[in-house]
Amino acid sequence: MSEFKVKFRGVRGSFPVANKNFLKFGGNTSCVEVNVGGHLIILDAGTGIVSVGDELMEKYIASSVEPKDRKPILATILVSHIHQDHLLGLTFFKPLHINSTKVMIWGAGSVEQGLAKDLSALVFGKTFPLDLGDVACGLDIRDIEEGQAIIMRPGKKPELVLLDGLDVGDEDVLITFYKSYVHPQDGVMIYKITYKNKSLVYATDKECYFGGDKKFSRFAKNCDLLIHDAQYTTEDYLSPYSPKQGYGHSTYDMAIEVMKQANAKHLAFFHYDPGYDDVRLNRIKEYYTSDSKNIFMAYEGLEFDIM
Repeated sequence: MSEFKVKFRGVRGSFPVANKNFLKFGGNTSCVEVNVGGHLIILDAGTGIVSVGDELMEKYIASSVEPKDRKPILATILVSHIHQDHLLGLTFFKPLHINSTKVMIWGAGSVEQGLAKDLSALVFGKTFPLDLGDVACGLDIRDIEEGQAIIMRPGKKPELVLLDGLDVGDEDVLITFYKSYVHPQDGVMIYKITYKNKSLVYATDKECYFGGDKKFSRFAKNCDLLIHDAQYTTEDYLSPYSPKQGYGHSTYDMAIEVMKQANAKHLAFFHYDPGYDDVRLNRIKEYYTSDSKNIFMAYEGLEFDIM
């Protein structure tokens, strides 16, 4: 299936916001749904993943009257890092609690424990009625490292391979990644999804530098859509009273600089500060996007077709 569709499910950073002044852009935390080449890939498991699960459950139930005849849900979740705003929705992702569901979760866990033990400690067990081992679905949690890649071939389970010398077929989906150590405490994974010479780069919680980040720009080179952290205005980032340098997040100007250096075709601002309501984000939108059709503010429910 030749499709590469993106849907923003949660675009807020730090913590979710439930307030009438945040309805236009949304208050759910990081989650982006990607349907590509017949595969479902979910970028991060913030509270935005709950709506993904609800819709998948509706389709699952509608697929047959008899539960045994329903079409199983298959999903791949890529975790950028294990901060709580990127994991808050995972346990409430309803397909996890269906026996026939198959979910693979990939990410870089802590050096001491690994991703599976991190998730067990952070979002299951004492913070949820179920332990990780009690989840009903077929759950496969894998750690990833730089120099590796995930290959998704038609009709096959995603596979972790070495990037060097990898043979990629016309119908294969390739996921590459590298770890940025600017974000405290243990860094963050930056992901690139490539299919039929089209690519999406997901860079949340990525603090850049004034003048750009050359390594990141090379990684994102010529991508079709760059989803980039834009938590702060430059004024807030450099505030003499409460500076945000070193917090692990970028400004809108930093994101634009990366877009230029990487020659990205489109830029989506993402991971907004929870203190920025619709009025403020509308002002930011007017300032940064009014003169460019290729730069836009992500909001909940926004869909973008890469091909």
